[in-house]
Amino acid sequence: MDLNTVKELSHLVESDSVRSWQAGDSWLAGGTWLFSEPQPDISKLTDLKGFNWPSLTASAEGLEIGATCAISELHDFIAPHDWIAAPLLKECCRSLLASSKSWNGDNTSAALPAGAMISLTAALEGVCTLWPRHGSPREIPVIDFITGNHQSALAPGELLRSIWIPASALRKYYTLRRFSLTASGRSSVLLVGTLCPDSGRMVLTITAATVKPVQLIFPELPSAKAVHMAINEQVPFDHQFEDPQGSPMHRRHLTYHYAEKILQELAMI
Repeated sequence: MDLNTVKELSHLVESDSVRSWQAGDSWLAGGTWLFSEPQPDISKLTDLKGFNWPSLTASAEGLEIGATCAISELHDFIAPHDWIAAPLLKECCRSLLASSKSWNGDNTSAALPAGAMISLTAALEGVCTLWPRHGSPREIPVIDFITGNHQSALAPGELLRSIWIPASALRKYYTLRRFSLTASGRSSVLLVGTLCPDSGRMVLTITAATVKPVQLIFPELPSAKAVHMAINEQVPFDHQFEDPQGSPMHRRHLTYHYAEKILQELAMI
């Protein structure tokens, strides 16, 4: 889509070159969401591509995903053999309404409830590194970075520099359940369950069904009743998302259903 309100496109080689931040300024990092609809409040874009940040950096400690990493790059990443949760990267890349434009960008900072990259990084205990316009970088877990529908912890002018996924999370068993009204459409519900092979700790991450990611943590595999109770207690009904892809009641029902399926599958490992 043409953004006819944008009067200036800036290409820089480092973020420190931005000395001031004014109303109407915005970062451009692929434009997956930015170019999908009118942006009447944006008059200047600063393209992050010139910063030449590494897309993916893997080490024994984990995986760093650069803010300008394309979904296609993440999909094609070849992980170490002991990262048994690594196939979740590909599964989440395929769990979105993915045009070719979408695969060339990412939409974490857009804070979309159905953002599959949010589902991925939240489930794998991702931590965001944020660069404010002034001051030192700060870190915040992905689960806290998203604060609501199209709402995040980013301050005006602040950059999402990267997301760190620890190797310990990538060595966990996992299973994913997703529902969409069409075969390759926007997610109505996307749940990921992980199980630590050493401690038996289970984490259930609920996305798409809620306005922000929700995590339920159990020290060991719970009963189906315990999972239902945890959903009732920790997922207020007014946190259920509503759009043409599903009503809050529909999404709540599927959350119960898929949570049970995830529990059953992890119990068989």
